[in-house]
Amino acid sequence: MSLPTVTDDDPSGDWTAPGVYRSAPGVFRIPLPLPNDGLRAVNVYAIADAGGWTLVDSGWAIDEARDLLEKSLATLGSGLGDVRRFLITHAHRDHYTLASVLRREYGARVLLGAGEKPNMDVIAEPARPDREPDRTRLLRCGAAALVDEIGRSGPWPRPDPEEWQAPDEWIADRAVITVGEQADTRSLTALETPGHTRGHLVFADDAHELLFAGDHVLPRITPSIGLQPAPVASPLGQFLDSLRLVRARPDADLLPAHGPVGGRVHARVEELLAHHDVRLAQCRDAVAAGNPTALAVARVLRWTRREHRFDDMDLFNRMLAVLETVAHLDVLADLGELTRTEAPDPESGATLATYTA
Repeated sequence: MSLPTVTDDDPSGDWTAPGVYRSAPGVFRIPLPLPNDGLRAVNVYAIADAGGWTLVDSGWAIDEARDLLEKSLATLGSGLGDVRRFLITHAHRDHYTLASVLRREYGARVLLGAGEKPNMDVIAEPARPDREPDRTRLLRCGAAALVDEIGRSGPWPRPDPEEWQAPDEWIADRAVITVGEQADTRSLTALETPGHTRGHLVFADDAHELLFAGDHVLPRITPSIGLQPAPVASPLGQFLDSLRLVRARPDADLLPAHGPVGGRVHARVEELLAHHDVRLAQCRDAVAAGNPTALAVARVLRWTRREHRFDDMDLFNRMLAVLETVAHLDVLADLGELTRTEAPDPESGATLATYTA
């Protein structure tokens, strides 16, 4: 089979292009495809380990990703059976599911943050109602019409149990994981950074000034907030606190799950905090202008770096936009900058949150 080549990582290149990229001594970035996904690829990091490799994240359990991972490891003189373990940053399918599948075939261990257990429990629940908890969350946002539109799209696919088996080990916050041979080891400190999901982890290699950042700190976009099966009260509040946590630690080279390497963590964290300060102000102003629900506020905001209008986006991204808007509104309410009222909606019967300045 035609194998990718090993090259030094180039921050100015196409970060999604198939290949094996040397991001640091003993660390290789392997971008795996995400068909029909706007992110296009997920970065899996292969770290040289005793008798094989430790991988940070695994990719989505699709044939294209599996085949490319196998070819990439062959470029490094190894195979799928040489992966000793997967360190998974969080329980989203593009990070977790290929590890679950490969474990059954090759015996690699799968490790996941202990804070993700509530999400994994919901995913494994066979009686989980269709479209929940997103349906209830959208109704709280005043987005009943969006819920109806989602309903017309047909039932959502059920998780494949083989792709979502529980991990072999739950990683505690601040756990130290040793990777490498005795004479040449590195220590990765697992840091709980909730926000994108409730149990998201980053892995800090302080001695080599590296941060395997998962989706917590991304170089070109801000991650979705709280898109998970077991919601928390204030995912954005968690995310902002987690950004400040990372900023308070030693600076490092940023190794993100989506996007190119080459940046520094502290600089990007400052940009993300500034972005959310602007977004909070925009949400507060929109409520003051007479938009009382998350849906109403989402409609007056612009979205992505391309400044899309709400109604110009596809169904999934409109859903994300509404849920991100309510996350900002709830932070403002918790800070006392808005007043939040929750009461049954006469039309849907569900709880509806309204906000006033």
